[in-house]
Amino acid sequence: MELDYLMDFEDYFPSMIARMGAEGFIGELCNGFRLLMDVNKGLITFESLKINCYLLGLDVRDDELVGMLMEGDLDGDGALSQMEFCILMFRLSPCLMDSPKMCSTQVGADPMLM
Repeated sequence: MELDYLMDFEDYFPSMIARMGAEGFIGELCNGFRLLMDVNKGLITFESLKINCYLLGLDVRDDELVGMLMEGDLDGDGALSQMEFCILMFRLSPCLMDSPKMCSTQVGADPMLM
């Protein structure tokens, strides 16, 4: 039996920006960062990501967690700072990265993010 791992992805970031504005959206990204970070280090670490995946009921392999961290780790320390996390979230948004003009057509979209 062949498994189909393809799934539809709906990018909610543009609609969130339209509703909350740029500052509200960045605030929500920061809230998400704080939920995932190691409170003692102020970073999203392998350990904090693994614990949070477990708490969320997600079965994620260690190599997948490492891959997630490597995707956004710009300074090579093996963890994500708040800035690295926010940059990663923007990079992972197809609308914001691939077609920014699409976002500007939405009512209330903040031109500061275009």
